[in-house]
Amino acid sequence: MGFIAFLILGLIAGAIAKAILPGRQDGGWIITLVLGVVGALLGGWLGGMIFGTGLQEFFSLQTWLLAIGGALIVLLVYGMITKRGARS
Repeated sequence: MGFIAFLILGLIAGAIAKAILPGRQDGGWIITLVLGVVGALLGGWLGGMIFGTGLQEFFSLQTWLLAIGGALIVLLVYGMITKRGARS
């Protein structure tokens, strides 16, 4: 998968993760892109470690599920970090 395709995958995965999570998450499209790309990397790494598979092709269902799952994890961690910082 090319670099541009990976950025598009990250942006869409981050937007889907934001739509899935309840509540209001801060950040615009740039934060969504960064968190989505980091989440896609995390999802691909976890998929390789747990299931023996990673991010294969752009139109593969497993690629999208791993990227969205990773983006959900990253978004949850990001939410915990920013909420803790807001209380201080």
